[in-house]
Amino acid sequence: MRILTVLVLFISSGYCYAQNSINPPKNEKKGDMYVYWGWNREWFTNSNIHFTGADYDFTLKDVKAKDKPAEFDIQTYFSLEYITIPQYNFRVGYFLNNNYHLSLAIDHMKYVVQQHQMVKIDGTISGTDTDYDRLYNNESIEIKPGFLELEHTDGLNYGHLEFGRFDELIKYKKVTLSATESVGAGLYFPKTDSHLLGNLRHDKYHVSGLGANATFGINLKFYQHIFIQSEIKFGYVNMPDIKTTYSNDDKASQSFSFAQFNVTAGYAFKTKKIN
Repeated sequence: MRILTVLVLFISSGYCYAQNSINPPKNEKKGDMYVYWGWNREWFTNSNIHFTGADYDFTLKDVKAKDKPAEFDIQTYFSLEYITIPQYNFRVGYFLNNNYHLSLAIDHMKYVVQQHQMVKIDGTISGTDTDYDRLYNNESIEIKPGFLELEHTDGLNYGHLEFGRFDELIKYKKVTLSATESVGAGLYFPKTDSHLLGNLRHDKYHVSGLGANATFGINLKFYQHIFIQSEIKFGYVNMPDIKTTYSNDDKASQSFSFAQFNVTAGYAFKTKKIN
């Protein structure tokens, strides 16, 4: 009986060893870190923008805005001197285990209210010594220089924390294709370029509100270190405290949603020795 028991244990251990050799475990990611840099394009929903100040309290309705990608050239997109000019994404992440990771990110977006669009205005402007001083009741008005120029172009900056999942789909030799999904939330600190009702142009950084997002991506990794990742991100922006002039009385508020497409490149590395 003892001989039979020993024989069974021997065969079982040999079988388990063979199974592990044929189907080796996935690469251990716990403790791994990664960093990436890339570029983005955005599409924004229309929004209502509420302006308040000592001389006015009015809302512009259904305002259209677009992003502002830099014209492509090698120096602008790849030199360290100009690399922050385009719309970019920067992220540093840490794997909690084989699938889940945390990351800190900055999305540098650009948001430009389109000039010469007709919108509805509701509210009051008085005491500005401009042609716009009057009471408005859901009337049409043209956004143009002299009335309003508004951009978050340096930019619509989103600093946020994300929690995500990472799954390997296909591995062939030294190339791995994976899928990643994540959710995040953080602060918006735009540098708003504003010229409102004859006031001096305002262009300073200011923490203006909060946001949340969901991201879906495909990751193509080479030799376990270098990777390319493309992403689709959907987000919501709520900024109740946008600085529009140098007066503390003046501000604007708005909320809107966006879709973002990113193309990034990065490097993954281990922070502990492999046994």
